[in-house]
Amino acid sequence: MSQKKQVLILCTGNSCRSIMAEALINAKLGDCVEAQSSGVKASGAVNPHAKTLLKNKGYWRESYHSKVIESVLETKFDLIITVCDHAKETCPMFPHAVKTIHLGFDDPSGKEVEEYEKTLQLIEIELLPIIKKELC
Repeated sequence: MSQKKQVLILCTGNSCRSIMAEALINAKLGDCVEAQSSGVKASGAVNPHAKTLLKNKGYWRESYHSKVIESVLETKFDLIITVCDHAKETCPMFPHAVKTIHLGFDDPSGKEVEEYEKTLQLIEIELLPIIKKELC
């Protein structure tokens, strides 16, 4: 069996968008891709609304947590995707990075619960086809 491709979703706080993308990719494309997420300035906590949404969809795994960029720097990623403009500007150089793509999503943090659902849908519509095309 071939090894799964590794993708990193990079954000600023790693509490909402990147976690949602990580969970969605692993749920929908888990047969060919393994996603991880991390934050340039990781908050250390997952947004409770994002977590509840992912749990309700059946995408949540207890292993998901907000983590600092240093924890994944040595991983050989096949693709790195920045999902917020700040992360794009401050994305560190990865020793093994192959390709970096930027696809920005508005941060739903602090907004109505419906905004989280919209962000998750946008990630599915816009991000998943790119990953599928690049890695699957």
